[in-house]
Amino acid sequence: MTSKVSSPAEQADEVNGSDEALVGEQRRRAGDKEIRRLDRVIIRFAGDSGDGMQLTGDRFTSETASFGNDLSTLPNFPAEIRAPAGTLPGVSSFQLHFADHDILTPGDAPNVLVAMNPAALKANIADVPRGGEIIVNTDEFAKRAMAKVGYETSPLEDGSLDGYRVHPVPLTTLTIEALKDFGLSRKEAERSKNMFALGLLSWMYHRPTEGTESFLRQKFAKKPNIAEANIAAFRAGWNFGETTEDFAVSYEVAPASTAFPTGTYRNISGNLALSYGLIAASRQADLPLYLGSYPITPASDILHELAKHKNFGVRTFQAEDEIAGIGAALGAAFGGSLAVTTTSGPGVALKSETIGLAVSLELPLLVVDIQRGGPSTGLPTKTEQADLLQAMYGRNGEAPVPVVAPRTPADCFDAALDAARIALTYRTPVFLLSDGYLANGSEPWRIPDVDELPDLRVQFAAGPNHELADGTEVFWPYKRDPHTLARPWAVPGTPGLEHRIGGIEKQDGTGNISYDPANHDFMVRTRQAKIDGIEVPDLDVDDPDGARTLVLGWGSTYGPITAAVRRLRATGTPIAQAHLRHLNPFPKNLGTVLKQYDKVVVPEMNLGQLAGLVRAKYLVDARSFNQVNGMPFKAQQLAHVLQEAIND
Repeated sequence: MTSKVSSPAEQADEVNGSDEALVGEQRRRAGDKEIRRLDRVIIRFAGDSGDGMQLTGDRFTSETASFGNDLSTLPNFPAEIRAPAGTLPGVSSFQLHFADHDILTPGDAPNVLVAMNPAALKANIADVPRGGEIIVNTDEFAKRAMAKVGYETSPLEDGSLDGYRVHPVPLTTLTIEALKDFGLSRKEAERSKNMFALGLLSWMYHRPTEGTESFLRQKFAKKPNIAEANIAAFRAGWNFGETTEDFAVSYEVAPASTAFPTGTYRNISGNLALSYGLIAASRQADLPLYLGSYPITPASDILHELAKHKNFGVRTFQAEDEIAGIGAALGAAFGGSLAVTTTSGPGVALKSETIGLAVSLELPLLVVDIQRGGPSTGLPTKTEQADLLQAMYGRNGEAPVPVVAPRTPADCFDAALDAARIALTYRTPVFLLSDGYLANGSEPWRIPDVDELPDLRVQFAAGPNHELADGTEVFWPYKRDPHTLARPWAVPGTPGLEHRIGGIEKQDGTGNISYDPANHDFMVRTRQAKIDGIEVPDLDVDDPDGARTLVLGWGSTYGPITAAVRRLRATGTPIAQAHLRHLNPFPKNLGTVLKQYDKVVVPEMNLGQLAGLVRAKYLVDARSFNQVNGMPFKAQQLAHVLQEAIND
């Protein structure tokens, strides 16, 4: 959904803790109900993986985006297609942070928890601050369900929730009652309880409803009775909030009309933004887009999305395995397409030999790695940043590959364009390192005008490019551009441009097979020099107060780091911040920037991979702060760590 916002004022700092969202509220009354005005709210929907929590969160997010709030989301779900019902491993949740000002993260802790069963309550209660609101589906709190997660007594009755504002709601019963005239079985009617909960929360926070009703009619177009039943449950939830005495207060969060530049906005996830970025890159390059991919969490959504866009010249190939996927993509690159392969960490390991072949062939290829917890199968649905060294060095021999990393879900669009620019200009495979947090999370994205996008058009080789001593004109496939060191891109079938390809070392210029030691040394150093010479922007440093401590991040840590920096600056603590998009090659001014500060702190969702690279290259005492629990950093957590580093 899209919405227009007005021109910006100053951005509001994300300085309040998540338990402080009610501070400074404004109150008014509508009939018998009080309406409180808040600046921001964090809501978490939680239930079984079959309870529709992701759909509920998506719909609430879409309506919030159309209303004009800034927002950030954190879906969190089990790896199993259908985990055991009512168990802690089977809990699925969706957290949404929305505000009337600029925000950066899904929030540290929810102000409101919607718990559809005992497992959802137990798995999430520790994250809810005292005084928070908890909406509980009391119908699911039977003895057997509670015993399954270790409750000996009902938490709704034993006083353990006395520090919270608990709203006991028989969601299942109310949903079945609302749908009694639709001729559905009890099981079918129960499935709509998530829509009842969505209707209730939509009333509580004055969310628009038309979009959700339209969505349901479209989703169940072939089953109109089911569509109308879900709409009835949704409206019943809204009406329940309007009429029950238990919900005496509703809340308003005004649109974030001063947080963004003027433009047309839509809510977008990282994988969707990346997909659109790839399509835009192919159009700007005037090349067909080819995706060779094997489905893997959390990258599969890119394959699903690109398959919808044949009208833009996109061709998608779902291969039988990871190796076939990248092999087909590399073949498409040889044939003159903008070629892409998508995967996650385990798939990168399988693709590594073909990535090395692409380095040797010097063909443009985008390798999109949506990182997840590892090693091996690891944590398929949890996030991590632990593939950086694999992207840098995970091939035999000296096989340098550029590495680009987006920092927010919306930034995935621009990062895809940037990665395509590098691949096409320098004739090289490029790693694009996103992760599960960015891929599944969402935020508002300003839809760019086409004339804002870079011109990525390339020139294919059209004829001979070298003259021999006897005057004969020939085509040399490895005769390089003196500025970029890129070799010509010769499309197969072009008369006179026949040349060898393959993984055996090539002779400089001619591309003939060569085992000459001096030539191999030259080619290895030339391939490295080509990557080292890639033009990337200098690193920007945000340091308004002349700080002595710098926090350096990359990828998806941008939101939590920036939120933590805002909190420290709000207390008068100076701290500098810089964030890397280009990890190979590094920006040329990175070494100079690092040596300007007494202390450098590098937060990463790994065991210190960037910090190790920085220490080795620039000989600075970069301090690591690491987390590998499958979840993103929390702003308060980072603020505490950075304050300790400053005080040390």
